[in-house]
Amino acid sequence: MVKEIKRDYYLEQLIKREGNGLIKIVTGIRRCGKSYLLRTLFKNHLLENGVDDKHIIEMAFDLFDNIEYRDPKIFYPWAKEQIQDDEKYYFLLDEVQLLDEFVSVLNGLADKKNCDVFVTGSNAKFLSRDIATEFGGRGDEVHMYPLSFSEFMSCYGGNKYDGWNEYITYGGIPLVVLAETDEQKMILLDNLFQETYISDIVKRNKIRNVGEMESLLDVLASAIGALTNPNKLQKTFKSVNNSKITATTITKYIEYLEDAFLIEEANRYDIKGKSYIGTPLKYYFMDMGLRNSRIHYRQMEATHSMENVIYNELRMRGFHVDVGNLTVVEKGKDAKPVKKQLEVDFICNKGSKKYYIQSAYMLETEAKMAQEIRPFLKINDSFKKIVITSNTPKPFYNDQGILIMNVYDFLLNVESLKL
Repeated sequence: MVKEIKRDYYLEQLIKREGNGLIKIVTGIRRCGKSYLLRTLFKNHLLENGVDDKHIIEMAFDLFDNIEYRDPKIFYPWAKEQIQDDEKYYFLLDEVQLLDEFVSVLNGLADKKNCDVFVTGSNAKFLSRDIATEFGGRGDEVHMYPLSFSEFMSCYGGNKYDGWNEYITYGGIPLVVLAETDEQKMILLDNLFQETYISDIVKRNKIRNVGEMESLLDVLASAIGALTNPNKLQKTFKSVNNSKITATTITKYIEYLEDAFLIEEANRYDIKGKSYIGTPLKYYFMDMGLRNSRIHYRQMEATHSMENVIYNELRMRGFHVDVGNLTVVEKGKDAKPVKKQLEVDFICNKGSKKYYIQSAYMLETEAKMAQEIRPFLKINDSFKKIVITSNTPKPFYNDQGILIMNVYDFLLNVESLKL
């Protein structure tokens, strides 16, 4: 029997948006569960709440059987034919970026008073980045990620420690999570990368030098949590591979990887100056399994893996996440003032909420604790400051009012930052 993975958070997001007059667009990396959310979980919700099956109109544009419907002159008349009365109709349209002229078609459907339109798409360039402009303010995005650790544990049979090791190794792509053996998981991840993600990116962006882009992907996979920029990456390519790739080409490739939701960038923010610094910045992978697949399961540092998972969790919870930079002046060995740069791993903002977070895999000594909280003590505001570690028994506040919690309490309790 196949285990059912609960995606309650995203289901609630769709339910809350029912009947709001907007086009609900579920975006996210391929295979993260968008189709299952829309055409199984949300459809079941509608049926359980009395919606007639004939009033739920489905179309999966990525299926071979439906290729002809990618032509708007075929799909739109078909869609209108499905509307037989004045009762509400729910249109559940999958991988809508494959439908030509999809903006005009969706706006046309949404214009009808008894139509509620829900769609999925896997490409930021066609969807999330253009929602405000393309849909004339009528797009309402729900961005979906691979499984969070909490969602992963809802279908995992072991304890949280074994679950954590599995999660940071093979990630949260549902298809991979449900695979029975390590070998199956690795094969799936390799195949997904080559046959789905790389293939999509190459086809969509007409890339000629595929090896060049894949090499960049490998470099980024090796450097999660490290500050970098296109110029720095270009120098790496030149010194290691004697490559003539330009910083401009690297910038384009990074945009393609972001558009496919494979990676996300976190910008640096000057805490004292209250302004963005620009480059260098950090890149995080949206799924640890995909990241590890690229580097053939080498460089499995628990520190960087935990940092990447924390970043993803904060993004899943709806926070805007930056990397904090703090310039301080301290006395050097000869008592002369020395300027130093301190880093706060994450500054998280959502509305009026703001948190400073450090990811510290182990806090074995007082010296290590002092090192992690040092930047916090230099910040002159009252927003909550948190250190997330793997070896703290339970959450506690230290003498400086800083919350120390373990990664399991943080990930498994959606209200953990409010403790």
